[in-house]
Amino acid sequence: MDMLGYEFMQRAFWAGGLIGIIGPLLGVYLMLRRQVLMADTLSHVSLAGVALGSVLQWNPAISGFAVAVAGGLVIEQLRRSYRTYSELPVAIIMTSGLALAVVLMSLKQNLTKSFSSYLFGSIVAVSDTQLKLIAIVAAAGLVYFIVLRRPLYNLTFDEETASIGGVHTGLLSFSFAVLTGMTVAAAMPVVGVLLVSALIVLPASIALRIASGFTAAILISVGVGLTGVFSGLTASYYINTPPGGTIALILLVFLLSAIAVQRLITLKNRRNIHKSTTI
Repeated sequence: MDMLGYEFMQRAFWAGGLIGIIGPLLGVYLMLRRQVLMADTLSHVSLAGVALGSVLQWNPAISGFAVAVAGGLVIEQLRRSYRTYSELPVAIIMTSGLALAVVLMSLKQNLTKSFSSYLFGSIVAVSDTQLKLIAIVAAAGLVYFIVLRRPLYNLTFDEETASIGGVHTGLLSFSFAVLTGMTVAAAMPVVGVLLVSALIVLPASIALRIASGFTAAILISVGVGLTGVFSGLTASYYINTPPGGTIALILLVFLLSAIAVQRLITLKNRRNIHKSTTI
């Protein structure tokens, strides 16, 4: 049977496609705001939420989602309290999330096995409920970025100027943190907690390196993200590897290739300039 003939693969591709759009789009803003580690931090926080849900016999996806959103709000609040030490809130929340996850996992002996799908991602782990949650997050994220594109742009490049210009920077920053937490939690079934930041950051890294402008960076980032997700899911199915790690490795190859091509172009241009000056 063809790969897409299975319902679980159809759900995986739908989920991957939705995350492949909203994740890299979010990544561009995170990189420009110098908050790349926020995605990684919230992925560890969401792990604690999954553990909490398992211990209390709640839906792990929902509990991980809620805790990730709460973590985003706490990071933003701490960021405003420690303006001089902007990296401190990330360190505090990351270590706290990991510590809580380890403690909660120790309370339930059979929890470790069920955690593998959340840690590394699993094609068969995407349920109908999780797919609906991902669809809601993706739709909300797209509306958010479209409606608030101009104030977000101003906030990203100069928060003080944006505030003077009438942008409610505090409310906008908190809403951005909430969206980041939602996206990280929604991506868990596809790429796993440990690799969710790769799907958000790597496409944006490629886009910001080669794009000529902000809009181009967003389009390239989303294009790279979708290509990485779909090719990663396909490879994962045929060679039986964890989808999260496969997607991350493919995106890493894309990044290294982009860097190599860019350097070759730079060297070629330098040689042409050198030849023209020596003639």
